Amino acid sequence: MLHRIAQAAIAAPRRILIGAALVMVAAAIFGIPVAKSLSAGGFQDPNAESSQAGRLLTDKFGQGDMQMLLTVTAPGGIKSPQATRVADDVLERLKQSPHVADVTSAWTVPPAAAADLTSKDGTAGLIVAGITGGENDAQKYASDLSDAVTQDRDGVTVRSGGLAIVNAQITSQTERDLLLMESIAIPLSFLVLVWVFGGLVAAALPMIVGGLAIVGSMSVLRLITLGTDVSIFALNLSTALGLALAIDYTLLILSRYRDELAEGVPRDKALIRTMSTAGRTVLFSATTVALSMAAMLMFPMYFLKSFAYAGVATVAFAAAAAVIVTPAAIWLLGDRLDGLDVRRPLRRLTRRAEPAPKPVDRIFWYRSTKAVMRNAIPIGLAVVVLLLALGAPFLSVRWGFPDDRVLPSSASAHQVGDQLRDDFADDSSTAVTVVIPDADGLSPAALGRYAADLSKVSDVTSVSAPVGTFVGGARVGPPSAPTGVADGSAFLTVDGTAPLFSDASEAQLDELHGVAGPDGRGVVLGGVAQINRDSVEAITTRLPWVLGLIAAITFGLLFLLTGSVVLPLKAVLLNVLSLTAAFGALVWIFQDGHLNALGTTPTGTLVANMPVLLFCIAFGLSMDYEVFLVARIREYWLGLRANGDATPSGLRAIHAARADNDEAVALGLARTGRVITAAALVMSISFAALIAAEVSFMRMFGVGLTLAVLVDATLVRMVLVPAFMHVLGGWNWWAPKPLVWLHQRIGIRESGPEADHPVRPTTDRGMVASADNR
Repeated sequence: MLHRIAQAAIAAPRRILIGAALVMVAAAIFGIPVAKSLSAGGFQDPNAESSQAGRLLTDKFGQGDMQMLLTVTAPGGIKSPQATRVADDVLERLKQSPHVADVTSAWTVPPAAAADLTSKDGTAGLIVAGITGGENDAQKYASDLSDAVTQDRDGVTVRSGGLAIVNAQITSQTERDLLLMESIAIPLSFLVLVWVFGGLVAAALPMIVGGLAIVGSMSVLRLITLGTDVSIFALNLSTALGLALAIDYTLLILSRYRDELAEGVPRDKALIRTMSTAGRTVLFSATTVALSMAAMLMFPMYFLKSFAYAGVATVAFAAAAAVIVTPAAIWLLGDRLDGLDVRRPLRRLTRRAEPAPKPVDRIFWYRSTKAVMRNAIPIGLAVVVLLLALGAPFLSVRWGFPDDRVLPSSASAHQVGDQLRDDFADDSSTAVTVVIPDADGLSPAALGRYAADLSKVSDVTSVSAPVGTFVGGARVGPPSAPTGVADGSAFLTVDGTAPLFSDASEAQLDELHGVAGPDGRGVVLGGVAQINRDSVEAITTRLPWVLGLIAAITFGLLFLLTGSVVLPLKAVLLNVLSLTAAFGALVWIFQDGHLNALGTTPTGTLVANMPVLLFCIAFGLSMDYEVFLVARIREYWLGLRANGDATPSGLRAIHAARADNDEAVALGLARTGRVITAAALVMSISFAALIAAEVSFMRMFGVGLTLAVLVDATLVRMVLVPAFMHVLGGWNWWAPKPLVWLHQRIGIRESGPEADHPVRPTTDRGMVASADNR
């Protein structure tokens, strides 16, 4: 297939490029408006107990799909004429909206209940509105309502918050962050490509391929939104990953093409050989990365599923564009590919001579690899200890659920959240809702006994039930919070003092679950604490299967490439090790608040979805560089073994295999070290641009991916890989005989019809092209 693609690029390059341009325009027209169809939610397991409780509250008790909170603050207090007048106006507008299911406020409930909706100093009152429309439309309706009612007047301040506004503001903030991210990543990436390639024309080609990958993945996401929910945060991945992978793949193809030309191969043969080798590596790498990301489909939360959709689509478009558009552009441009070389005038200005080809043993990557292998054990152990030490903070990770604090402090939802936490006596986010799905025939006495038993649980301050409010097992008055019985179901509200996501909160949930339902009826619990527990459980129960699937995919595909069972195991272990520094940094910075949490608000927890997301994506990207490197090392290994003397036996065979292995590793890194470093630098720029995001967990995501890519491309790929492969020597390429037989029949070779020739190690030990020496 790749052979035919190269021939088509030679025969009709203009047609291919025109077709690609038309696809890009069509994908852009259809895909760019996708943000309007995306949602900011998706962190909950839709099949969990808390989700069932939420659906019952919505369907049977008319509480709305999402909650909007409005604070009305007046210096003269909430009973002042100004505050009352503004509150009445806000309430009237909310009640007139067809998208508001119910409204509760400090001005409309009995005095006993109003205390919970009034600030400690009496200057602020709370309005709670249930917004209908599901996760996508509710945030839009809430945003429109907020715009209509939050104008300050008569010295009274009105601010909007709650989950509906949090999601709406996250969506709008993410759209702005995308524009900022692109304005940072694209120019910086282009400058790095100019440094790598020299010519402005060659540097522009990866950017075009990246643009095609980005708009292509957006069009796929928009198609998916027609059938299911998709998280808006998937757009961040599409943009960063599309640009990064397109540059990776195009850089690999262009570098290999220049290598072939430097060896004196004619242009047409060079292009065919390039596609049969580097093109094959691109497709193989893309398959590995895509399958690693597809593993996130096993999780029930559509936040993670959305990244799987975006990741697979982006990788597919980046790989397809790289192997179809790049060879056509190479052939059409010809010598103009190196046009507008900005280095030549700089050399003339500084009176520097053109770089001459160097012997391979003078190239930095060759010499550094040899130095590492001469001291493989101490250097390897030192790097392993360093990475484990950097990852140690992750041992103290605490899981939490995202709230308004993921937004910048300037966002009204964040301000309302801070006001509720600091100025109101009761924090509604700590409340646990207990829903009795089947309450038909349940007597008031039985419901009262159940409420009394719940009120005896540790850190519970009160339980509001349809039959009254209970404290410490005794009824103290009428309900002080929304409760009720409807359509054969009932619900109760449990208020408590246990801080969210703490050990006390977890113990309280356990005790609440341990209280037998009224008359043996089943109950389901809701609230933020239960949602967090369900989300963590949904991840941890599926994580072994996801990790096992990724490991199996990695092992199987690398076996097909290398024919070894040792190298795939090495890849899995080192890829996991490369992520330790990133995981440790997430806890140290964003959970514990060091480095001022990089401008975010630390909550003492991490969102459970983020480390899983980081692992699946970063592991796949680590495999990207693993394939680049191991494919070239294997090429040299086979060439060295084929061009060696008659195979010795015994100890001499072991020494010969070790020598050939070490030389293959050094030559492979000499050829790919610069490519991997440049690709990692560009990829890290794309992901580092995410740090500019104002949504805290996307900033966290950017930090984690940037660290993971840089650590993998430097400490792991350039130090641990050669150290590991030196220690094992010829055993790197070992497999049991049945698997050797299997690989001979179905294995993937790093050569094609026009590239099926042994590498001449004597040539590679001599001079190499100046393209590798810049």
